[in-house]
Amino acid sequence: MNKSYQIFSELGKFSKHYENFPVASFLIPNKKRKLIRLIYWFARTADDFADEGNLSPEKRMILLNEFENEFLLSLTSQSKINYLNLLSNEIKLINLDSDLFLKLLSAFKQDVVKSRYVHFDEVLDYCSRSANPIGRLLLQLFGYESNEIFSLSDKICTSLQLINFIQDTKIDISRNRLYYPIDELENFKVSESDLLYLKMNDNIKRLIKFNVDRARNIMNQGKELTKKLKGKFAVEIRWTILGGEEILKKIAKIDYNVVAIRPTISKLDYVKIFIRSLLKL
Repeated sequence: MNKSYQIFSELGKFSKHYENFPVASFLIPNKKRKLIRLIYWFARTADDFADEGNLSPEKRMILLNEFENEFLLSLTSQSKINYLNLLSNEIKLINLDSDLFLKLLSAFKQDVVKSRYVHFDEVLDYCSRSANPIGRLLLQLFGYESNEIFSLSDKICTSLQLINFIQDTKIDISRNRLYYPIDELENFKVSESDLLYLKMNDNIKRLIKFNVDRARNIMNQGKELTKKLKGKFAVEIRWTILGGEEILKKIAKIDYNVVAIRPTISKLDYVKIFIRSLLKL
């Protein structure tokens, strides 16, 4: 096993990652739960290659390219990475869209080479590849294929990604990465240096509040999705939506000071949100 595969075995350990929402909870049938965990393993492993540790951008890109090559190999024969073989077997069995996995990888590769966004449309394009494919894969897994449902799912996933950007402001700044578009920084008279040096002020507060309100509005545009889903899967998605909304509430409670505080959801929050998810949104 070469060094790359040794890194593969160390990274992408699903259980170590914090999430704002349930991932393959007890609501999901066991067989589907295992596949969902494989999908998230794929996404988190690639995300780790792009973000974690002290690797150079060149090494990160090498790992992502190798991971992509192994994934493509697993679709036609056998990869040296067993999890990819397991995932690809399920992709072929259920007829999942393999291109959605490649879109995920394209977003993580972008993280290696791009740290600034000029306009919000660029951020939306990133979300269309970093988050929306996950929602579409889950829908395909449960037999949903309509463009209307995919479109609603994209709204939910984009919103969750935007919420995560706001929540992780401090972490992203530590990586010299900003998902707040440059033209919006200018509109709110926020300097990059104030953000990079974690200097909270009224202009940054207005910028963050604007982003919170926009993420909430996009979420609201997708909520109709839960009415089109059935059974426990609908509850799981409501739970996911409520998790994102809970983070937005916590951001407001800290007066939008995400440059100093990273709000998170506690175990008690999860229980409360689950109870609420049993009711219609």
